[in-house]
Amino acid sequence: MEHLINQKVYNIEISGIRKFYNMVADMKDMISLTIGQPDFPTPLHIKEAAKKAIDENFTSYTHNAGDIRLRQAAAQFVKEKYHLSYQPESEIIVTTGASEAIDISFRTILEEGTEVILPGPVYPGYEPIIRLCGATPIYADTRENHFRLTAEIIEKYISTKTRCIVIPYPSNPTGVSLTAEELQKIAELVKGRDIFILADEIYSELLFNDKHVSIASFIKEQTIVINGLSKSHSMTGWRIGIIFAPENITRHMIKVHQYNVTCASSISQMAALEALTNGTDDAIPMRQEYLERREYVYNRLVEMKLEVVKPDGAFYFFVKIPPLGVNSFDFCVRLAKEAKVAVIPGSAFSDLGEGYFRLSFAYSMDTLKEGLDRIEAFLSEILVV
Repeated sequence: MEHLINQKVYNIEISGIRKFYNMVADMKDMISLTIGQPDFPTPLHIKEAAKKAIDENFTSYTHNAGDIRLRQAAAQFVKEKYHLSYQPESEIIVTTGASEAIDISFRTILEEGTEVILPGPVYPGYEPIIRLCGATPIYADTRENHFRLTAEIIEKYISTKTRCIVIPYPSNPTGVSLTAEELQKIAELVKGRDIFILADEIYSELLFNDKHVSIASFIKEQTIVINGLSKSHSMTGWRIGIIFAPENITRHMIKVHQYNVTCASSISQMAALEALTNGTDDAIPMRQEYLERREYVYNRLVEMKLEVVKPDGAFYFFVKIPPLGVNSFDFCVRLAKEAKVAVIPGSAFSDLGEGYFRLSFAYSMDTLKEGLDRIEAFLSEILVV
């Protein structure tokens, strides 16, 4: 019966990140620097709030858009943190993770024949959904601009078919972000055109040296902001994402959301409520630890004479592979088999990621040290040969 499978589904593949992670997961003595998942436990007070929700039988459906208390807390959070103003009743939707938020956003705004501009290299979770919508991903090459998607670059790729531009900063896989001035120029370029901006800001609380600025500050009427608690509060498994957008957009997204999942988990919503009220600064100690890890990893990579852009946020390095005459997948396979270190091939992040590998520093300092020692020894051996 496989020949009857929807061709759009048939033609997409499992994420290159997960594909490689699964491939090396069972190898013995492996140091894995692959997955972008915080290694901190979810804060205790958040877990206690979830337990309380269970004990009080808060286990039924909520409003499709999410419990109003959570939406109010989310509105207050982004107002205090990023100076954004959204109405809890009509401009915020709580989703089953940021992944569902991306899905319902694209399914609401995209049609057959439309195009979406993405910075390349980029997180692989966008392209399959874009293609399932019958739209085409257009990768804007950011490699010569330290992986920063600016207005000047975007302008080269805009066409009459452009329906959306994805602004995912801080970035997975590069860790870079954009300045307020760069975001304002993008807003000026797009303002008044029939183009949406999808701002994936899931790493907004993990920016190291500056305060995060949302492009919605400049062009709210055309922007869909996606955020969530997975990275900021170490809540990946709780699956809570949040959409912020004008009411004339969310009133259509809520229809897709309703038929997709009905509502996010009620228990996870109560955990999220605690996170966004009594845990507004939970990310600070995690961010400080990531900053220390970033400095250590950056110095080690530079000492190895590897070409890398220092990340502004998140917890990734996107490292250029030395000229060894192999593609990124084969390099990472060899590194895994011979050095027992797993990183993600750059090709997982579009063709523009070829020639690089992604290293996650969401791991303990001991793990990072051992992994980098192995990488250094591996490179020393193969570069001599």
